Amino acid sequence: MGLWDAVLGRTRPKAPDLDALFLVPSASMTLQTAAGFEPTGTGSVCYRATAGAAFAQTQREVVELLEADPQAPAVRTTQDSYGYTWLVVDGQPDDLAGLCTGLHAVNSSLEAQGFGGGLLCTMVPFADATGRSVGLVYLYKQGTFYPFAPVPGEHRRDNLLEIQLRDQLAGELPMEKDLQRWLAVWDAPGL
Repeated sequence: MGLWDAVLGRTRPKAPDLDALFLVPSASMTLQTAAGFEPTGTGSVCYRATAGAAFAQTQREVVELLEADPQAPAVRTTQDSYGYTWLVVDGQPDDLAGLCTGLHAVNSSLEAQGFGGGLLCTMVPFADATGRSVGLVYLYKQGTFYPFAPVPGEHRRDNLLEIQLRDQLAGELPMEKDLQRWLAVWDAPGL
């Protein structure tokens, strides 16, 4: 930031730290031991798809990159009722590190091709034995995480569970402090 930016009160947005996704496997140990939530093996990247051949080509290349490895998890795209596109990576629940590597590759590829402005979030879902689910949501533009816990069978959130999980994970993940940024991702794949 230059002198004029400081004088005029302009700030530069914080750059996303995609490497924070690699903290999720260690944080999952806390989710498992403290709250009974296990990884589902699914993860997804949400973005605003743009019209045009360049974006379609980039999306195809991202999918091909992930499918090139025969050991890699399955990849698919879907669109939610709000018009956002989700690139879903379906892996094994016991390979959370591999899943996070795939999600990192999706984000990095879209960012490298100039589509970083359309990236919204990355989500890694977890579930417990009672049927509750929670998604660890990484906000691309903030570089922070928050838990999203929908109440099973209802269109409302379990706010108490979200706050408890935030407090349990605060030492392991950069947690979003502004609760207004904890957006509901109702149609997210895997929840």
